[in-house]
Amino acid sequence: MTESIEFLIRYGYLVVFAWVLLEQLGLPIPAVPLLLAAGALAGAGKLNLTLVLLVAGAGSLISDAVWYEIGRRRGSKALNFLCRVSLEPDSCVRNTEKMFARHGARALLFAKFLPGFSTVAPPLAGVFQMRFSRFLIYDLAGAFLWAGAFAGLGYLFSNQLEAVARQTATLGTGLLGLLFAALAAYILVKYIQRQRFLRSLRIARITPEELQRKIAAGEEVVIVDLRHAADFAGDPQVIPGAHRLDAEEIENHHDAIPRDRDVILYCT
Repeated sequence: MTESIEFLIRYGYLVVFAWVLLEQLGLPIPAVPLLLAAGALAGAGKLNLTLVLLVAGAGSLISDAVWYEIGRRRGSKALNFLCRVSLEPDSCVRNTEKMFARHGARALLFAKFLPGFSTVAPPLAGVFQMRFSRFLIYDLAGAFLWAGAFAGLGYLFSNQLEAVARQTATLGTGLLGLLFAALAAYILVKYIQRQRFLRSLRIARITPEELQRKIAAGEEVVIVDLRHAADFAGDPQVIPGAHRLDAEEIENHHDAIPRDRDVILYCT
């Protein structure tokens, strides 16, 4: 533990920058504990709090700008990629899409405080074709709010965090191993749930080729496009004859879907 603290003191600003950059790019390495530690070291006079916030904001802004450009250029394909690697396939990026569609650029102010939304919000801004200057202003403000909140907590409670660090050091590597085991168990459970969910989808799935054959054979089918507004904005093409209906509107407008023929739903 002492060696880790000494390393953070010596290379603190570089570590904070790189750690935040990689976390915001999507790597599963939580930056909050590091920001708390950096804030605590600033409270002890070992680091400068202003510089900690500046490097954290810079790392966050660079990674978010990359995701913004990916979203702007690749559209819904970027969101599909995030969906495939998500541990929550039932919700995927749907909730974050709704939140971003509702709040627009203001969502960037609190995006980093919400798990999952932090990575999805920047490409969504690109999908919605938000002006880059507007994106930079709100994203940077959100990055400073996020980094300032946790580094500020570390700064205010530096004495208490130092005592916790000393107590943790006495427990040895056993505690660290337990934490990693708990994290691995959580990821394993989510992975199993994901595979079960995907298997259930495959049972009721029809391929594009099968749908094409039905249409060519003259079968009367109802095709419903359930893509979210963000997905549709990134790829506005629709299957000819398909009805546009947002997934959240089904409950109120399900009576518009005929019941006397096969109904085929598609989204992302």
